[in-house]
Amino acid sequence: LQVSPSHPTLNSTMPAALEYTPVGGDCQDLLDRHFVTVFRHGYLRCQGTVLPVYYKQFAEAILNLEVRDDDVWVCSFPKAGTTWTQEMVWCIAKDLDFEGAQVKLPERFPFLEHTMLFDYEKVLPMLPDFCQEIPRFVRDAVGYINDLPSPRFIKSHLPFHLLPLQLQRGLTGAKIVYIARDVKDTCLSYFHHCKLLEGYKGSFHEFATLFINDSLCFAPFWEHVLGYWKRREDPNLLFLKFQELKKDLPAVVRRTAEFLGKDLTDKQVNSLCDHLSFEKMKNNRAVNYEEVIEINKKYKFVEAEGSFMRSGQVGEAEKKFSPDWVLRFDQWAEDKLRDTGLSF
Repeated sequence: LQVSPSHPTLNSTMPAALEYTPVGGDCQDLLDRHFVTVFRHGYLRCQGTVLPVYYKQFAEAILNLEVRDDDVWVCSFPKAGTTWTQEMVWCIAKDLDFEGAQVKLPERFPFLEHTMLFDYEKVLPMLPDFCQEIPRFVRDAVGYINDLPSPRFIKSHLPFHLLPLQLQRGLTGAKIVYIARDVKDTCLSYFHHCKLLEGYKGSFHEFATLFINDSLCFAPFWEHVLGYWKRREDPNLLFLKFQELKKDLPAVVRRTAEFLGKDLTDKQVNSLCDHLSFEKMKNNRAVNYEEVIEINKKYKFVEAEGSFMRSGQVGEAEKKFSPDWVLRFDQWAEDKLRDTGLSF
């Protein structure tokens, strides 16, 4: 098995050399102690954003990815409601093809950074059977995306300034749906996700410390969210909030359909909202990542128990955080959101 970053398909010019720096300080120590695994060997900052060291092998291929006019992207900071949004977008664009939606979501809506998040190179010689269980969209995400027929659906957790250059420069008609979520709920959900799927072994207090110090993968959080928010008037970008989906999913479905150039009847909207209900999503093996969790357990990559979709609630973190953490996160949000026009 060869894990490959694939070759760029454009001759577009790279920006001035990407700047890589260490995460640095106490947070670097926390990451090294609790968040280095058999498939994650360390972290760095690229243009200020924290990423696995493996990203350096893929940066050029990602920046030079050829974007097509009919691409549809769902972008977010991790655990903002990405999977929910992907399934909604795919079903709308595909005229509610619920039969087609039985195909695993990462296969029909691949994750651009999938390969660089999980470096299995050191694992493969020890686990030959594991080779057979890694689909191409995991081991060669960029190549898989390059070879997909149009229209393509692509997920990314990258901040706007690290997306493919054609997207950054507005050179295509590709559409981006960005989903954002309250910072405390995002942090709590990301903590459980990282324990279950990415091998994080530390405490919640240490995780929250990393989060609020902009030292987790894809951080800084606010720069990520605001980087898309300030482009919300772009006709090819739709900015959604998790609580909007929770409060009035039919309205968000209609808004998204309009953005994608689709006209849904009331019956279709109701049918899609039923498909997107939390209970249906939680029990849908095409979207609930249970197979990934089972593989992680089988090969003992992680020790945590749980499910990919836990509660899907708004305000859960308010009840779970200590008063001190609630205060710190609320003050942080107030400082970062001042004069932006964005609120949660």
